[in-house]
Amino acid sequence: MNAPHPAKVAGIDSTVPSPAHTVAPATPGASPATAPNATDAAEATAAPGAPCAPGALLQDRLAGWVSDLTTLHELTERLARRDSLSEGLQEVLRAGAALVGARRGLVVLEPADGLGPDTTVGLGLARADLGHIETVPRSALSYGRILDGLPVGADGITEPDLFAGKNLDPRHREIAARLGYAASYALPLSAEDTGTIGTTGATETTTGTTGRLGAAVWLYDEPAEPGERQRHLAGLYARYAAQHLARLLEVERTRACMATMAEELLPSRLPRVPGVQLAARHRTGPRGGGDWYDALPLPDAALGLAVGSVTGSGPSAVAAMGRLRASLRAYAVMEGEDPVAVLSDLELLLRLTEPARSATALFGYCEPALRRITLAGAGHSPPLLIGERRTEFVETSVSAPLGMLACWEAPSVEFQAEPGETVLLYTDGLLHRTGDPADRAFARLHAAAAAVPRAERHDPDAVAEHVLRTVLPDGKADADSEEDVVLLAVRFE
Repeated sequence: MNAPHPAKVAGIDSTVPSPAHTVAPATPGASPATAPNATDAAEATAAPGAPCAPGALLQDRLAGWVSDLTTLHELTERLARRDSLSEGLQEVLRAGAALVGARRGLVVLEPADGLGPDTTVGLGLARADLGHIETVPRSALSYGRILDGLPVGADGITEPDLFAGKNLDPRHREIAARLGYAASYALPLSAEDTGTIGTTGATETTTGTTGRLGAAVWLYDEPAEPGERQRHLAGLYARYAAQHLARLLEVERTRACMATMAEELLPSRLPRVPGVQLAARHRTGPRGGGDWYDALPLPDAALGLAVGSVTGSGPSAVAAMGRLRASLRAYAVMEGEDPVAVLSDLELLLRLTEPARSATALFGYCEPALRRITLAGAGHSPPLLIGERRTEFVETSVSAPLGMLACWEAPSVEFQAEPGETVLLYTDGLLHRTGDPADRAFARLHAAAAAVPRAERHDPDAVAEHVLRTVLPDGKADADSEEDVVLLAVRFE
């Protein structure tokens, strides 16, 4: 009782095969035998002239439902594996295009609460194409009517032949002809307060984002429209997709909030001090981390340099990082010429105010006129000295992180740079993100610093960028990670 291969819709073969049984679903409260189109569907699937056996219609209908549920399960499972908002939007477009038999489409994300982010993502449409569509008056577009809150049927908005309509906006007609689409099908994306997922009967409570999220529209290359079954499946998928997108939206907002808060707790700009040039790089994880850096002018034309890391991640670690950095700045102004005293005071503060937390730190008292740095470290990786004739780690004393011992103490070291040399301070996240053992990670960092092109060594910004991209190639520097990364480059003139 298999149906023939489904016909193309708008000249496109659906990437998700239609179920072998394509009987229309029964209306609520109607028996299978009296459901709309049941007789026609039975006749379509039976051999000509053959009588319909008792129960065959019900079996055919159940087989069609199982096939539809299997398709929806595969698509929703694929969507559930997307853990970023941009990937989720792209997956919704691809799945929807497969369900309704379209080749192109776009999702307009515009949450009703006004908190953003507002964005438009296209499938088979370049950024310039999306820009052209955005020049059409909003009220003339099907998704524009959805976003404006106008009444929309349960099956969305179908425009089977745009050019046949007499009331088509002239700008819309021009853009549709330029981009080569002749029909469209739009669905709202709205998240509910709760939703029942799967067949277990368990109810999931969604995040705080409810109501309208945006709208999705798929474009046909020629006059066409999705069938009743296609609209039904697309509507079911869109309802689930909206719930998942709402969760991804909350994650995206949290990430943006954490990144903004972390950046605000770090220097908004580096100071200008005669004799040195400064540059910094900072990458934070999705939950926010506790790595920081600082460079502050001190009395007698000196400069305080600091990098550090607080254990943990999330809002508490970010807040602790801000408190520790602010305290270090105060201690540096009072007794910066003695880095050991600065870290001793910081350790005492950490032990008294946050006994359950530890931190690593590196503080240097820099005298630019003498190209000299007096340095003290607490469980932190040593700086790297990069010059024309040498690339080497600065030898520092072995010490424990702050908050690990009853009383922290470690001697300071003093070293002098040559004109044109750069001192690179960094946090352990740079090494941890490589995924290599400690010795290999240090070797990779040393090799990256030694390979800085000669033409770029006069620019600390270029040095920091080269080291970051060489130690963490293939996008690892910008990918989400639990490890923060901080680099502070100091070049002596």
